[in-house]
Amino acid sequence: MDSINFQFADTGNLVWLAVIPLLGVVSIYGRVQKKKSLHRFASSELLPFLSNSVSLHKQRLKTGLLFASMLFLVFTLMRPQGNPVEKTIKKRGRDLVFVMDVSRSMLAEDLKPNRLGRAKQLVSDVVDVLEGDRVGLLVFAGSTAIKCPLTLDYNYFKNVLNRVTINDVTRGGTAIGDAIRTVSDRVFYDQDTKYRDIILITDGEDHESFPVEAAEGAAKRGIKIHTIGLGDPDGANIPIRSSGTYSLLKHQDQTIKTRLDETTLKKIAEVTQGVFIPVRTNLVDLADLYRDYIAVLEKRETESKESKVWSELFQFFLGIVIVLLMAEALISEKGKNFGKLS
Repeated sequence: MDSINFQFADTGNLVWLAVIPLLGVVSIYGRVQKKKSLHRFASSELLPFLSNSVSLHKQRLKTGLLFASMLFLVFTLMRPQGNPVEKTIKKRGRDLVFVMDVSRSMLAEDLKPNRLGRAKQLVSDVVDVLEGDRVGLLVFAGSTAIKCPLTLDYNYFKNVLNRVTINDVTRGGTAIGDAIRTVSDRVFYDQDTKYRDIILITDGEDHESFPVEAAEGAAKRGIKIHTIGLGDPDGANIPIRSSGTYSLLKHQDQTIKTRLDETTLKKIAEVTQGVFIPVRTNLVDLADLYRDYIAVLEKRETESKESKVWSELFQFFLGIVIVLLMAEALISEKGKNFGKLS
């Protein structure tokens, strides 16, 4: 026997069925109270007439229609589907790796809640608009750590992103060049050179790892690097919060200020034909960078698979609800003695 080609796409709305018996109890309670009121205020001679002025059969029919309409309304909310068709679903996209600075300077609060918190939000904004691009995540300070390899599972990626802290990399510093080389060698090592992008989010203070030279090497391999500069170019203090205490990061009794190095980030973007966005301390939507400069680039097929595509049938169930409610409204509760009292 063939299986029934029918399903409910949103079974979570099944909980609304619990409302129907609750309304049934309320309805019965209302009728009991109405009957008590009649006995309290009407004489025994009038009770038979008043009882016959309303048809009990019609009342039950109207109640049944009302409850049936509610049942089908719940079915409508559960998104009934049928007639599945096998289709080949193809996804096209690029490989996009977010390279995020988690050095202590990213704790500066010239952006809210701090530079690191804003960086995570910017990455999340981009992921929300992706369709078919594989994403990866690498964090860095004085050393690097691959937190998420290339994946199409955006929920998994965002779960990893939300857990990122400055403690993910134990060595201090800001080795942008090492981060770029790690992505080139270990994340993109066997990928097609035409479809690869890096979004580098940092304050750019790196004077040790030769970031521009690393970017030139990435450019030779066809990798575009888009740089996002966070922080105040004039500098900001780095707070240290611990057990309810607050202090500022110092070196040899001198308060350390962290400044956005736009010059380095501009050069990295230029040599790879990428884009530099000086966020500084402003509010921006990084999703616009993706739409304007990455989504328009050539894409490759990232996934192809057979999938069932279901037809929506909620219109049929909603039609039943409307018919039942119209029928309930048209039926009168009048009984055979209605209007005969003189």
